[in-house]
Amino acid sequence: MDDATCKQLNISAATAAKLEKLQLHTLWDLVLHLPLRYEDETRITPLADVQVGASCLIEGTVTAQEVQFRPRRQLVVQVQDAAERVIFLRFLHFYPSQQQQMARGKSIRALGEVRQGFFGYEMVHPKVKAADGAGLAETLTPIYPTVAGLTQPTLRRLIQAALKQVQLDDTLPESLLSALSLPSFADAVQLLHAPPPEYSQADLHNGALPAWRRLKFDELLAQQLSMRLARERRMAATAVPLRGDGHLSAQLTQQLPFALTAAQQRCLQEIRDDLNATHPMHRLLQGDVGSGKTIVAALAALTALEAGFQAALMAPTEILAEQHFLKFQQWFAPLNIPLAHLSGSLKKKQKDAVKAALASGEIRFAVGTHALFQQDVAFDRLGLVMVDEQHRFGVTQRLALKNKGQDVHQLMMSATPIPRTLAMSFFADLDVSVIDELPPGRTPIQTKLINSARRAEVERFVRRTVAAGQQVYWVCPLIEESEVLQLKTATETFENLSRTFPDLRVGLVHGRMKAAEKAAVMADFVAGSLNILVATTVIEVGVDVPNAALMVIEHAERMGLSQLHQLRGRVGRGTSKSVCVLMFAEPLSELAKARLKVIFEHTDGFEIARQDLNLRGPGEFLGARQSGVPLLRFANLDEDLPLLEHARAYAPQLIVEQPAIVRRHLQRWLPHRENYLGV
Repeated sequence: MDDATCKQLNISAATAAKLEKLQLHTLWDLVLHLPLRYEDETRITPLADVQVGASCLIEGTVTAQEVQFRPRRQLVVQVQDAAERVIFLRFLHFYPSQQQQMARGKSIRALGEVRQGFFGYEMVHPKVKAADGAGLAETLTPIYPTVAGLTQPTLRRLIQAALKQVQLDDTLPESLLSALSLPSFADAVQLLHAPPPEYSQADLHNGALPAWRRLKFDELLAQQLSMRLARERRMAATAVPLRGDGHLSAQLTQQLPFALTAAQQRCLQEIRDDLNATHPMHRLLQGDVGSGKTIVAALAALTALEAGFQAALMAPTEILAEQHFLKFQQWFAPLNIPLAHLSGSLKKKQKDAVKAALASGEIRFAVGTHALFQQDVAFDRLGLVMVDEQHRFGVTQRLALKNKGQDVHQLMMSATPIPRTLAMSFFADLDVSVIDELPPGRTPIQTKLINSARRAEVERFVRRTVAAGQQVYWVCPLIEESEVLQLKTATETFENLSRTFPDLRVGLVHGRMKAAEKAAVMADFVAGSLNILVATTVIEVGVDVPNAALMVIEHAERMGLSQLHQLRGRVGRGTSKSVCVLMFAEPLSELAKARLKVIFEHTDGFEIARQDLNLRGPGEFLGARQSGVPLLRFANLDEDLPLLEHARAYAPQLIVEQPAIVRRHLQRWLPHRENYLGV
């Protein structure tokens, strides 16, 4: 929060720092920081009318006070109202000042949830203040999301100050508000911060409330406007058409041991048509696990190379970048195409050599991790940028790689299918190609849910699988976001399995290993030298071993749906029947039960993605909460599809007819984000 805003709000640097933790940087952020719930301090409820389980405000006189020591130290206060009915207030943590505030004979008001106690009705840790004749509140009291050290009264004061200082006038025309039956912006915001007492909690948390609909529509409209403007800017930009003569593509196609599916051919043609255009391509290639996106990307890259340009592929992890490099080397080496792998783990001398060759144009194709977009990496003639698992990269990172060339063509790839509502919302500025069929010969994967208490059965199944000449993945999950604990778990599992199967060859791969070590272990597994590969989730994407027919995932309840689906997709790549065993430990949370049920019942990536979106919300689904993507704070894509449709319909009309309104609306909802639009 800048100094000017601190001065406007009359707050200290310490308070500003706490607001920053809540992502409250401006007055507008405070205005849009809406309550979690509300308390009713507008009316006093007689003790004769209180209901168990309901929160209410009561008033009365303290008739007794006692510090009890059994079963634990606590303060118990007896309060009697005018009708001589009694309620008890119980405090498990208290201070001498509270004892003085609730001394015998004092008149107090208490706000809290009523429970049935041993001696009658009671409230545990209610909010208490003196009944000094002050009037009651006129509106419901908002309770905001906060952090330690930032009290509700302070937050309320700051939000009310922001509401008074910010212009709450409408950015949208009256005709549009009338057509959609939406209230004014000021009315909507004021209602949600200070609702009148006739509104119930259910009313105020109902997304269909007109005030909520107004904020949701404004947010969705800002998103659609920004996406459409980004698309218009891209279409107006100039890029060199990449017209290849097809000789490299023809050579690669002839050497492949398989034919492209009809879906792969269709997507490749869509990409080539874009590359042929005079504006930059901005296309998302999506397909389920194992649908064959990599070969489509390779043929797209060859089109750029045929046109005399360089191409680059960026992957989110070193192991995936290594896998891609080996695959592209296998395809491109017979075509005499110089290519290189650039990652953070390379020695300085190797890195410098690769950078020099990229800058001179000697290397035509580069595969790498985020090392590709470091400032000291320069390309001679970059024409095409490809980003695998694009949602794992922050927008700033993708922008940095894109800026290595002048208006380069971009192809993003994702094995996480994007549900229709998400595509309409977050990918509205993208052209989308979908590989919607799997290559022939793929056998369906059988999914089994097994309690970890039955581990011995799983180990016997592993033995049978290896005896049949096939290989096994055994995956250990991320535990409590700790690489150290994850490494410990993987190492212990490796040692246990090595003892359990002394006659088998067991390998281990994890994120802390050096790139060369990981590559060596993976090469042994691909070659069939290892029977079992114990791994952390580094093998989640990109690994292709047709002889692997069994995937065992420990503590599957700790993983997300997309991750489980990706891991399951590492098997079933050959002609043998494949099985994925999801081991879980009880007790299971409701969310974990829901996830396991979805992954057990569905193999279709689009259906899994749709369910995942419902369970997690768009921000976590995209893995982009800190990426700079303008995520939705208020709208729910599943519930608010009609509002999203309206926003999509009105956005182009406003851009053409009322550009001043568009500018004001975007300034309100998406300030300082113009650099990220269209990335």
